[in-house]
Amino acid sequence: MSEVLASLAERIDPKHTAVVVIDMQNDFCAEDGYLHKNVGGDMSGNGPLARRIMGLVDEARVAGAAIVWIKANYEPKYLSGQARLKKAERQVSSICCAGGTWGWDYFEVTPKPGEIEIEKHSFSGFFGTELDRMLRFRDIKTLVFTGVATNVCVESTLRDGYFLGYYIVLVEDCCDSAARTLHGATIENVRAHFGEVAPASALKTVWKAQAVAAQ
Repeated sequence: MSEVLASLAERIDPKHTAVVVIDMQNDFCAEDGYLHKNVGGDMSGNGPLARRIMGLVDEARVAGAAIVWIKANYEPKYLSGQARLKKAERQVSSICCAGGTWGWDYFEVTPKPGEIEIEKHSFSGFFGTELDRMLRFRDIKTLVFTGVATNVCVESTLRDGYFLGYYIVLVEDCCDSAARTLHGATIENVRAHFGEVAPASALKTVWKAQAVAAQ
């Protein structure tokens, strides 16, 4: 039986930690993207969200943690019958995050060459992808979650990560959802059942202290 990593510092040791950025794409985050056009709502918070995520990603890179970028592609050819039914209920004809389009492109976040990029066709970044294999190849034990939407794709990927045996950290100021009540519900659900909820500042403090101790 493996040793339990009891403290946040142990769990987010950069040697075995990956920061996961989920669905920071124009169709989910930008003015005139799919979500804005079809659901409405205020997109103004997504720019600051992207900057907070990039601030955390930059600190993680310096510390030596892995970075994982997950992008949705919901072209109809990839969707299950159930997914197509739910879309029909919303009476939406346009395609969300069609591959190669502006809507599919990253929104104000930028991967670096060599970082893991995963395209998914369902809410979970693990389902039908090589994500688990790629993480295990790198001996990753802890997943730090950021992105949108907290209550859908972030939570779906987070739950699968938990079921696969990873330690879970949800960065509460680096994820968001237009459904504010459901965003809050996911935060509380993760805190109660699936892992740790922490602000970005807590992770940055740990990584900086670890860097000083290593000198």
